[in-house]
Amino acid sequence: MQPNTLLDALLEEAGFSNAGLAARVNQAGSARGLALRYEHTAVGRWLKGQRPRGQVPDLICEVLAGRLRRVITLDDIGLGVPQPDRAVPHSSPLTGFVERATAQWRYEARQHRRSPAAPAVSGTPAVMPVWEWENPPEDADVSRDGRTRVGTGDIEMLRAARAHYELMYRRTGGVATRSRIAGFLDAETAPLLRGSYSDALGRQLHRAAGGLVAVAGICAYDSDAHGLAQRYFHQALRLAKASGDRGLGAYVIALLVNQSLFMSEHRQAVAFVEAALRAARREITPALAADLYAMQAKAYAHLGDSSGALTCIRRAESEAERIRPGQEPDETGYVQPGLVNVQVAEALLGLGDLAAARAHAAAAVGAPAHDRGRVHRLAMLSEIELLQGEADRAARTAAEMLERARGMESQRLRDRLRAVREHLAASGCSGAKETAGLIEGALRVPL
Repeated sequence: MQPNTLLDALLEEAGFSNAGLAARVNQAGSARGLALRYEHTAVGRWLKGQRPRGQVPDLICEVLAGRLRRVITLDDIGLGVPQPDRAVPHSSPLTGFVERATAQWRYEARQHRRSPAAPAVSGTPAVMPVWEWENPPEDADVSRDGRTRVGTGDIEMLRAARAHYELMYRRTGGVATRSRIAGFLDAETAPLLRGSYSDALGRQLHRAAGGLVAVAGICAYDSDAHGLAQRYFHQALRLAKASGDRGLGAYVIALLVNQSLFMSEHRQAVAFVEAALRAARREITPALAADLYAMQAKAYAHLGDSSGALTCIRRAESEAERIRPGQEPDETGYVQPGLVNVQVAEALLGLGDLAAARAHAAAAVGAPAHDRGRVHRLAMLSEIELLQGEADRAARTAAEMLERARGMESQRLRDRLRAVREHLAASGCSGAKETAGLIEGALRVPL
């Protein structure tokens, strides 16, 4: 069973405790001639995903509608007819999507430390959001009439929040940032999306919210919460579609490509890149195109397609040469000098070309980067140096990597640290073993 986040959110909005809802359902049932004896424990089971019997779902709608003074349907409380792709937020009109997304944000803000890590979906549920972003129908009108009147200042706040949490993620990691951004989405972003705005202002609002939700997905991915990360990415893609900004949608797909590579869904990664390039076309900036082609090269390398990988490497390098600072949107700021080099190095490593991979990894390390990016670059260079039999040099590179990683809480960085430690320990070199021991000590501190 999956937690009923929609009912949970409406319960909080109505100000009902579990016992309070149970008592009111009993009263509503009595008016219909039903002798109900529900207590708070029954409501707790409903919130965990159990479906109430008989007329009770309708009674819940009736009770909540009376309190909130608006129509509440079975779908609104998460008790409608189950759909095969229910986990995918694109299958409903925009209003329904907003209600479900904001309910999920509320649940995550309150429960994330206690909720189990749901796995990412695969197959049709994973592909359908990308297909629906790429294909009609478009949102003809995204205006809404809600309680809170949205202004341009609110949109600027969301943009500033996106930049703030992205910087926090880079400095401290996704584990530390995840709860902060979840709280912001619930407390600040959700009321705006449920507010009152024109179509023109709504497009800007959905774009700003989409960029912020994408960062939430990055933090969840960095925390090993892959099902949640995927859900955030799908939400960000739906918000991007509502905004009409194809470039933003292509950026979100790039995040899905990165996650697909991590989960070894290499053919899916190739297909997602093609969808982004096909649908966004001229709205894809050189920085984003370079990253997409570089990731596609890694996917082809894993699939054993050297021709496809080399073609994508050339395209990535060509696009990287066209990047002009100040002409990229905020979201593609992560494509810093050297990023394409380290992506290409990984692809070349997959193809077995150690010399070329070493050259690209060294170039990546020599380029300016924030500490988080430098950790990944140093890890790649250390791995290649070990493969080339230079254990002492690899140990020095790994020691610098460890120093850069201090203070960050990130499962992805821990993955890199563990991999480097294992390679160093297996090298047989005393200096490498010493550095492996330092990494082991750092890994003992729990996140």
